Amino acid sequence: MAVRVAVTHMATTYDAIIIGGGHNGLVTACYLAAAKWKVLVLERRHIVGGACVSEETFPGFKVSTAAYVNSLFRPEIVRDLNLRAYGFEAVERSPASFSPFLDGRYLMLGRDRASDLAEIAKFSARDAQAYPQYEAMLERVASVIEPTLTQIPPNVLKPKLGDLPSALKLGRAMQKMGPAMNEAIEILTGAARPILDRWFESENLKATLATDAIIGAFMAPSMPGTAYVLFHHVMGETNGKKGVWAYMRGGMGGLTQSLAKAALDLGVEIRTEAPVAKILTKNGTATGVALENGDEFSARTVASGVDMHLTFERFLADEALPEDFRAALKRISYDSASVKINVALDRLPSFTALPGHEPGPQHHGTVHLCETQDFIERAYDDAKYGAPSREPVVECCLPSSVDATVAPEGKHLMSMFVQYAPYTLKAGPWTQAIKDDFADRCFEIVERYAPGFKNSVIARQILSPVDIEETFGLTGGNIFQGAMPLHSLYAFRPVPGYADYKTPIKNLYMCGSAAHPGGGVMGAPGWNAAREMLKRR
Repeated sequence: MAVRVAVTHMATTYDAIIIGGGHNGLVTACYLAAAKWKVLVLERRHIVGGACVSEETFPGFKVSTAAYVNSLFRPEIVRDLNLRAYGFEAVERSPASFSPFLDGRYLMLGRDRASDLAEIAKFSARDAQAYPQYEAMLERVASVIEPTLTQIPPNVLKPKLGDLPSALKLGRAMQKMGPAMNEAIEILTGAARPILDRWFESENLKATLATDAIIGAFMAPSMPGTAYVLFHHVMGETNGKKGVWAYMRGGMGGLTQSLAKAALDLGVEIRTEAPVAKILTKNGTATGVALENGDEFSARTVASGVDMHLTFERFLADEALPEDFRAALKRISYDSASVKINVALDRLPSFTALPGHEPGPQHHGTVHLCETQDFIERAYDDAKYGAPSREPVVECCLPSSVDATVAPEGKHLMSMFVQYAPYTLKAGPWTQAIKDDFADRCFEIVERYAPGFKNSVIARQILSPVDIEETFGLTGGNIFQGAMPLHSLYAFRPVPGYADYKTPIKNLYMCGSAAHPGGGVMGAPGWNAAREMLKRR
C-alpha cells in the first residue's frame, strides 16, 4: 500500500526540513533520523516518491508513471536502511534489450557474454570480436568514475586542504589507466557516435547502443556529452550483479515506498499535499519553510530535494544571493525533449522478428525500435527546430512480462520513453491534440514491428515535457533536474563552488538530483548531502 501521509499534531520546530519527498529527499531524511535528528519531509503531491512512483493510472494497473527501471540506486543505502525488510525487491531483466529490425532480423543483448557475441556475430563477426574490448573499456572508465559518485567534490573556486585526498585519489586512478586515459576523457566529454563508429561496423548494433546515449537528453548521438551515458549500463548493479538492470516489484514506487516506510520507522514525519511557497530566512540563514496554505515550520537546517530554479528563483526569489551565484543559476540548462507514454494492453505485442504473445525474452528487457544512427539524427533535427519528431525514437519496456503484480490477470503494461519532443514548440503551446498526434506516430512505429499492437491498446497516458514539469516539479520537464554535460558534473554541479551540497544561504543544503552526482535513481545525492549535514552539525 502506498504511503500517503498527512501528519497531524506535528511539532513546529525540527532539526531538519526536507523539501520534496522524492527518492533523494527520503534518503536524506532516513540518514538524518537514524542520527536522532527530528525530521520533517514536505511533499507537494498526494504520494511520496517524486518521479519514482507507482500509480493506478488505469484501473488495476500499477504504472511506473515516470522512472521505469533501476540499476543505479546505491546498494549501500539498501543495506544501511534495511530496505529489503520494507519491500524493496528488484526483479532482474534477462535479456537486457531486444532490437527487432524491419528486415526480419533481431539483436538480443544482456543474457550472458556467449549469447551476446553470438547475437552480434549475426550482423558482424568483426563486431563480435570487438565487443568484449569495448565493454572492458567502459568498465575501466566506470571503475574510475563510480567511486566519485559518493565522494564530496572539491571546491574549485576556493580549494581547501580537505579537498586534496579525493582529488589525489581521482588523479591516481586516472594515471593508472595509462594511455587509456585519452579514451576515458573522450567518454566523459565526447560524442557517442564517433566512438561507436570507431569500434563497430554494424549499424544495427550501433543504433541499439546509441539510443542509450540520448535517453533524457536533448542531444543527438553526434553531439559532445552523449558518450558519458554509454558507460552507465556497466556501472550499476542488481542483486549484486554488475551492469544488470531491473524492474522494481510492484513498479518503481516499490523503491520509494520502502524508503518511506523506513523513514516512518525512524521517526521521520512526512506530510503530503504540502506544497512549499517559501524558504524562510533571517540574516542570510535558513530558518524554516512556509507552505502555500500559510503553515510555517521552523528548522535548524533545510535541505531542498527540488531543482535549483525552484529552490532559488521561486522559494528564495527575494533573498540576497551573490551575483556570481545568480549568474551561474541562469546558465543551468533545463532543456528537455522526452515524452513518457504509459499504455495498458490486453496482450503483449507479437514482433514480426520474433513472434508470440506469450511472455518471452523479447518482452523482458528494453525494446529498441531504431534501425540506424541516422534515424536518431533526423528525429533530433525536427526537435531542434521546435517540432516533435515526425519519426520519433521509441524505446519500450513491458514490466508485466516479468512482474505480474503490475497488471490485472491477462493484461499487460507498456512504458514508452520517446525522443524527441521539445518543451517549447515553435507552433505554440502543447495541446491535447498535439500530444495525441505525437503518440499516434509512436504507436505507428510500434505497429511496423509488431502488427496488431494498436488493436491491443486499452488506454494510454501521454506526458509531454510540460506535463512532466507540472506533475513532478521538474523544470522544463528535465528528468535530471538540469542537463548533465561535463561542465555541469562533479565539482561543477550544481554550480562551481557549491558542489559540497551547501549553498550561499547558511544552513540550506541541496540534496536532490540537482546536486552531485546528478540525475537517475541513484540516491547518492541524498546520501552525500546527509553526511555533509551531519558533519557540520
